[in-house]
Formats: sequence, structure tokens, C-alpha cells
Amino acid sequence: MNLAAYRGLMRDSRARRLLVGLAVSSLGDGISTVTIAWLALAIAPPHDAGVYVGLALAAYTLPGMVGGMTLGRFFRRRSPKGLVIAHSIVRTGSLAAIATLSLPGALHPTVYVLLLAVSSLLVTWGNAGEYSLLADVGGAQGRLAANSLASAQVSMATIIGPLAAGILLTRLAAGWLLAIDAASFAVLGIVVAGLARAPAGPIAESEQPSGEESGFRLLRRRELLGLTVVTWFFFFLYGPVEVALPVHVARELHASAQLLGAYWTSYALGALAASLVTGALRTGNVPAISIAIIAGWGACLLPFSFAPVPVTLVCFAAGGLIYGPFNPLTYALFQSATPAADLPAVLAARGTVVIVSTPLGIALGGPLVSLLGGGGTLVASGLATVMLAAVSLLVWPREPAFGRPEPIDRELTET
Repeated sequence: MNLAAYRGLMRDSRARRLLVGLAVSSLGDGISTVTIAWLALAIAPPHDAGVYVGLALAAYTLPGMVGGMTLGRFFRRRSPKGLVIAHSIVRTGSLAAIATLSLPGALHPTVYVLLLAVSSLLVTWGNAGEYSLLADVGGAQGRLAANSLASAQVSMATIIGPLAAGILLTRLAAGWLLAIDAASFAVLGIVVAGLARAPAGPIAESEQPSGEESGFRLLRRRELLGLTVVTWFFFFLYGPVEVALPVHVARELHASAQLLGAYWTSYALGALAASLVTGALRTGNVPAISIAIIAGWGACLLPFSFAPVPVTLVCFAAGGLIYGPFNPLTYALFQSATPAADLPAVLAARGTVVIVSTPLGIALGGPLVSLLGGGGTLVASGLATVMLAAVSLLVWPREPAFGRPEPIDRELTET
């Protein structure tokens, strides 16, 4: 266990301030996971309510893919601070506009979806800036701990945010809750704007900016491309779980929403615990560990075909515990294998590719549930995920990628 990494982060005022800002914005987004759908239901025509709920939820994330693909010429050479601030400004302004229009009842459903789409246009660039800043404040020895604390905060927000939204929506209009989310991103932007620059030091040749190279071209490095492809399929195969689990609980187990909530809470608690532990570990072969995580998550879904509810609850909690280290570890691989000057562009390219995977999996989940049922779809997702791990074990290079960034292949950058 490497608790010194956590102690070092807590002694660093820059790291503390950044983590507090990220925690506040994560909580705001946790509240919005419920609020966005609730407001869509409130303002949509009754016969189109389902359509608008789906559009609203998609609009809060998917336009980030468009921004990642089309805005590289404007953002790939900006500093991580600038990326986070730009994303915070866009998110704050769009959500504040929604709140301002909705409170007097002047928000049209189409305008709502458009404003949500604008709010998420820079999400991949903002996320890239956040993890670049985490790498900066953590340094070579503390970046995994910084990633782990950030992931733990997201897990905590996933637990607290929807619960808080459910309580607050009984007393406040949905517009007020989206105003809270807008304020949370304003806090993040203010905190990041006030971060002092890291102490200047010698810059290695491999850390120099690569000029005009796009993040997508730099992403073609072998270990980064392999990790991105595997992550895409991992998240895609997870997507049907979000459709199948509610159906399994409601129609096959004939249970209440409380059981569904218990499944997701157990998962989030497992992921929270694992994220905190991950930052204190001494990490070796990240690709091999990632493959083990993928196989473990898939295996946790297999008991849904035969086991009673208490067993599957434990399995789902174990799934969260197994999955928890995935994001901190894989982001740390990107941070260690990419020169600092190129990291925002590479992470934005990675986010642009990956962001669509889970929604596509969710879309596939509907037909699968109709064909296999909820429990059958969960098992099918688990089997396919285990097969993904087996294929990755055979074809994905598993050399450790921590340490000094490799120089970018000149031949690669000129293609």
C-alpha cells in the first residue's frame, strides 16, 4: 500500500483545491441525472414524453463527440486550465438559461434539448483538461492517487446526487436543481482559474509540444490505441445492463424500485471502495490488470441466470469493486505514456471515441431484452465481456506503460 501518495496530495494546496472543485461539479451532475429526465417529463407533450426524455438524456452527453471531432483546431493547443474553464462556462451558461426559462414555465421542449446539447459540446475537452490537471498536480508518483480520488468522488456523487434530487424535487421546481448544477460548474471554473502554475522545471525533449498533430493521430500509438479499442467494447457491452436490470427486477422478479436501487447502490459502494484503495496501490502491468477487471466484471453477471437475489446483490457489489480501478488505472496509463503537452488532445480524442459506446450498448439492450429477457440479457452481456477479455489477452500488447513517455514516432506524425 502506498499511502504516501495520498498524504502528498493532501499536503498540496493545488491538488486539494482541484479535487474540491471536481467534487462539487460531480455532485451537481449527480443531481442532474434525475432532474434532467424529470424536467423533460414535466414539459413534454404527454404523447411524446418518452421521446423527449430520451433526447434530453442523450443531449446531456453525446454532443461531446461532435465537439471532440470538430473543435480540435481551436482547443488542442489550449492549456488544461483553459479547457476546463471553457467547458465550465458553456455548462454554466446553458444550464442557467434552462433554469431561467423553466421557472416561469417558458421552456419549450425543443429549446430544452438544444440547450442541453450546447451544454455538453465541450465535455470531452473539459474531461481531458481535468485529467491533465490531475496528472499535473499528482506528478509521476501521485497521478494514480489523484485519479482514484476523482473517481471516488464521482462514485460518491452517483450515490448522493440522485437521492438528494429525489428529496429536493418534492419541495423545489426542477429548474432550481439545474441552477444548482450550473452553480457547481461555476465553482469548478473559478477554482481552476485560481490554480497557481506548477513550479517550472526542465522540459524533456519528449515533453515538448508536437505542434499541429491532432489527438486522433497521436492516439494511434500501439498501447493507447489498444486500450481505447478494448475500453470501447467494454463500455459497449456494459450498455445492455442498464436496460436489462430494471426489466429483470420489475418483470421477472416482480420486485419494487427499492430492489433496483439496492443493486445500483451496492455497485456504487463497491466502486467507491475500490477507487480509494486503487490510489494506494503500487501498479505494474496496467493492460493485464485491465483485462482481469473486464473478465471479473463479466463473471459477476453470470449468476443472474440461476442465483437468488441475495447472491446477485453480492455479485453486483463485487462487480463495482472489480470495476472501480478501471478508470483510474487506464487514465494513469494515458498520463504516463503521453507527453504533457499532448495529453489534453489525446484524452479528448479518447473521450470522443469512447463517449458513444455505452449509449450504443443501451440502444442494443432494448432488442436484446425483448429477445432474451432481462436476466438472459445480463448473462449474455457477461459472457460477451468475458470473451472480450479472452480476445484482448491474445491480441493486446501487455507491456507495462508507466514511466517516461515514449517519443512520438516521427513517421507516424507525418502520415
